[in-house]
Amino acid sequence: MYRLFFDLIFKRMDPEKAHHLAFGWIRALARIPVLRTFAAAVLAPRHKELRTEALGLRMHGPFGLAAGFDKNAAAIDGMAMLGFDHVEIGTVTAQPQPGNPKKRLFRLVADRALINRMGFNNDGSAAVAARLAAREAVFRTTVGVNIGKTKIVPEDGAVADYVASTERLAAHADYLVVNVSSPNTPGLRDLQAVDHLRPLLTAVREAADRTVTGRRVPLLVKIAPDLADEDVDAVADLAVELGLDGIIATNTTIARDGLGLRTPKRTVEAIGAGGLSGAPLKERSLEVLRRLYARVGDRITLVGVGGVETADDAWERILAGATLVQGYSAFIYEGPFWCRRIHRGLAEKLAASPYATLAEAVGAAAREKSA
Repeated sequence: MYRLFFDLIFKRMDPEKAHHLAFGWIRALARIPVLRTFAAAVLAPRHKELRTEALGLRMHGPFGLAAGFDKNAAAIDGMAMLGFDHVEIGTVTAQPQPGNPKKRLFRLVADRALINRMGFNNDGSAAVAARLAAREAVFRTTVGVNIGKTKIVPEDGAVADYVASTERLAAHADYLVVNVSSPNTPGLRDLQAVDHLRPLLTAVREAADRTVTGRRVPLLVKIAPDLADEDVDAVADLAVELGLDGIIATNTTIARDGLGLRTPKRTVEAIGAGGLSGAPLKERSLEVLRRLYARVGDRITLVGVGGVETADDAWERILAGATLVQGYSAFIYEGPFWCRRIHRGLAEKLAASPYATLAEAVGAAAREKSA
């Protein structure tokens, strides 16, 4: 039914308008107690065998919503109602900003993919922090906060910009993510270079520890799939050196060639710049994840994201070394029953496997390969 609805209505709408429409429906449904209870019972049945411990946190399962869908922490309970085991909000910048000019979100339906150049449009860290502080949680879910650089801030002011967001948001985050990998903020990806990344992550860690008392906020970094292999290794080594809690692999890609796109090349070229996400990103994201796990093993929590559409995809990420798995683009194409299908499929995969728990399955493929 959703796919029919998508073809008849959403597919014909401007993607950003369709996003806001769906987002509004989710928020509205989550505000009505009887409807949200019914929706959660249907869409988010829990599987005890999928319970996951990661980053020192207990979650219903390993599958969460990647950053980008709920930029301003406006629908956390709505997304939990749909079955996401954790919700990563953002990307949030220190200063509010409108993002890039429209049109800035595009569908590649034949490829089950998206191209976006949103540009971190968000209300700013002060407003988002106030929203998180005022939130009265309806559903228990893990909330990650993804922070990025304000566009107008020059590179030499980047550390102070991230620190400002950290000081405002860390207390409200179950975990914090430093995003240095979006292709839509000029110069942002330059911060992935180790000589830039080390002082940035050190400053954010210190700010989080200084701001939040009584607990240690887990800190992760999100990297691009376009990094050269040796740069992936360098980030992995830095994460271990700094005692980082996790790495998210990966963000969107600026690549267009070599992805097997079925959308006509002239159509893709006409869209122009932006990060590509969805099914075509699967193989490269998986490659980066495997390389990270080979480098860090179980010393750091790895989060697999990029091209995850099915339970098979999620299971493959877990076997490759991901403790947590995230998705976003496939949600647009699969609709509200997506999490239910992922969870049911993962439970079936686990039951049919030789592993007693999901934790035992994490990295199993890599261990078997090296044995």
